Amino acid sequence: MTQVLNAYRLPLFGSRLIEASAGTGKTWTIAALYLRLVLGHGEASPEPTAFRAALMPAEILVMTFTRAATRELSNRIRSRLVEAARCFRGLA
Repeated sequence: MTQVLNAYRLPLFGSRLIEASAGTGKTWTIAALYLRLVLGHGEASPEPTAFRAALMPAEILVMTFTRAATRELSNRIRSRLVEAARCFRGLA
């Protein structure tokens, strides 16, 4: 079963498992979801288990299967956070 994930519309509640082949955008999607959690984009969700406020990075768990994937994902998330901070500061 193939399901396309929209990182900007996916409801932010509960746990998520993202499985896909190489080069399909898993890292991009996870980084986008992470940024949405940090920015508090789950607040408007009617789900009772939705995140009601922005989360701190220490409150978010992301797991991968290899050290290389962990490094890549960490770097990508860090870049997203820096980019967002620059936008909010008017430096972008």
